[in-house]
Amino acid sequence: MNKNEKPFSLKGKGAAVGIVICFVAVIVMVGAFTFNNYQKKLDEQLAKAEEQTEQLAKEKSEATTANDIVLPEAEGNTSTENETEDNESTTPESTADNSATASGASDVWFSEESVLEWPASGAILINYSMDKTVYFSTLEQYKYNPALVIGGEVGETIAASAAGIVTNVEQSAQTGTTVTLDMGNGYTAVYGQLKEVPLQIGDYVAAGETVGYLSEPTKYYSVEGTNLYFEILKDGEPVNPLDFMES
Repeated sequence: MNKNEKPFSLKGKGAAVGIVICFVAVIVMVGAFTFNNYQKKLDEQLAKAEEQTEQLAKEKSEATTANDIVLPEAEGNTSTENETEDNESTTPESTADNSATASGASDVWFSEESVLEWPASGAILINYSMDKTVYFSTLEQYKYNPALVIGGEVGETIAASAAGIVTNVEQSAQTGTTVTLDMGNGYTAVYGQLKEVPLQIGDYVAAGETVGYLSEPTKYYSVEGTNLYFEILKDGEPVNPLDFMES
């Protein structure tokens, strides 16, 4: 009985070894196939990457060449020449304006001995009064008056009583469109109740030149009628304009 079992055992072991060898062979074949596919895909990806790199390099080279064509040195020089020509064409005007402003500023010097020209066509409606109150018909009250309220006609030209530099152009509820001129040496002239003012801050205005045109009176002077509000200040304090006018 034992003799018969041995051959059977050996035969069974041989079969098992054969199966293992076949299994290993299959694994090796599958691994080799998988590795070959992976290697093939890797080669394809590397080839594609090299192709893309060459394409980018080519496009960069073409772009550089295009820039060289679009922006030649000659065009840059032409632009510079044009800018130079523009500067040369505007420089004389700017120089003339600056010279005029500087010349005008040198003429602005008002003093106690200076004389003011009469700024409007009419007579005094309300006199300057800072030592006692005067009656304002529209307001129906007595109050101090730091300026001359001078009658006139709507649309008449208001000229500068003395040379000055425009320091302010504003809209006031009491005096309407109002222009302030710095006459130098601490003196300032204020022209109110105007319209169509042809001036800007910084402009030089010679004596007798237009400051603006007389407008309709504001609601503060409706009873008094059309008038010019004319105020003179010294270091910010109102002074009597009549003190600087020839009698």
